Amino acid sequence: MNNINDDIANKYLTFVLATEEYAIDILRVQEIKGWSKVTQIPNTPKYICGVINLRGTIVPIVDLRLRFHLDYQKYGSMTVVVVVNVISSNGKERIMGVVVDGVSDVYDVAEVNIKPPPDFGSVISTEFVKGLATVGDNMVIVLDIDKLLNSDELAIVDSLAQG
Repeated sequence: MNNINDDIANKYLTFVLATEEYAIDILRVQEIKGWSKVTQIPNTPKYICGVINLRGTIVPIVDLRLRFHLDYQKYGSMTVVVVVNVISSNGKERIMGVVVDGVSDVYDVAEVNIKPPPDFGSVISTEFVKGLATVGDNMVIVLDIDKLLNSDELAIVDSLAQG
């Protein structure tokens, strides 16, 4: 028996990192802004660019290329920061930004069309991947933004930024 909600499509914002297209739930996206200078925080992982002040809120900025161990790319006119609302495991909400190469599109994807990520064993971590979706001819990697942006390192940055 099919769940009635299985055919309901959710909207996903897609963006590009290197040659891959990734997607996040559009309801988590607060805004998309061009790259601007950040205030660096010492002793943080390489993928944490620093923080910005966004209308009075201190927002940590994460370079997803570096977070995913891709080659660093100099920020250019197409580089954007996707500002997202993240919910921690204890239910606390916070605003964070992710640097991506560029924003692609918004797709409607039904939950039944998101397939679980393949098991690569312990070599490649898929803990941040919600699944894979095929949209037209494209394979899109659907990310779990809460798991991606709630690691211990990011919690430390969050406390430094607020402290």
